Amino acid sequence: MDLGGKVAVVTGASRGIGRAVAVTLAGLGAHIIVNYAGHVEGAKETSMLVRDLGVRALIHQADVANQEQVDTMMQQALQEFGRIDILVNNAGITRDNLLPRMREQDWDAVLDINLKGAYHCTKAALRPMLKARWGRIINISSVVGLSGNAGQSNYAAAKAGLIGFTKALAKEFGTRNITVNAVAPGYISTDMTADFSEENKTQLLSGVPLGRLGTTEDVATAVAFLASEWAGYITGQVIVVDGGMSM
Repeated sequence: MDLGGKVAVVTGASRGIGRAVAVTLAGLGAHIIVNYAGHVEGAKETSMLVRDLGVRALIHQADVANQEQVDTMMQQALQEFGRIDILVNNAGITRDNLLPRMREQDWDAVLDINLKGAYHCTKAALRPMLKARWGRIINISSVVGLSGNAGQSNYAAAKAGLIGFTKALAKEFGTRNITVNAVAPGYISTDMTADFSEENKTQLLSGVPLGRLGTTEDVATAVAFLASEWAGYITGQVIVVDGGMSM
């Protein structure tokens, strides 16, 4: 898989899955726009890892829920690189609670970042992709969007929405050689799972045929495949990366 000369925008790239995706794509030759919302030191570290691989990195702070900030980020990417080939909609947050206790602002925040953010970024990135008649859009969903999870109705709704969004766009832009796919991770070793107790981890792993939590690199390699020419005839699909948990 060779992404030499391609330009990728990765949202939420200051840590976790976003960082792993940025570094993996950079390792295949892509220049990276490292988007972050508030974790500037993490974004700087990601950019350093990217540059160490011999490609360019551009750090840009933007709240993906804000269309004006997203448009500015995409314009800066075009000024710097002249093109946008790959978009990875990874930025996301959780605000977990059972529905009777869930505050409206927590519902809105999760939908705004996880789903509306993908709308803003995709709308802005599509313009140069349509002009070039080539593009790869990969949305980071979740197995929670496929099966639901108690206490995560807002997150499940957003991640399920991303899957519908993916399939609709795949039908809209397939004739322009733009593929749109989703990756649905299961339980991945990130900051979100670091606080799980050993008892919770043991219980989780009992339902995972591969017997381990996933790594951010497990997700990143799936994204890299979908971003490459090797996946040129794959669109509108959801690649589940969960060790077999949701079979």
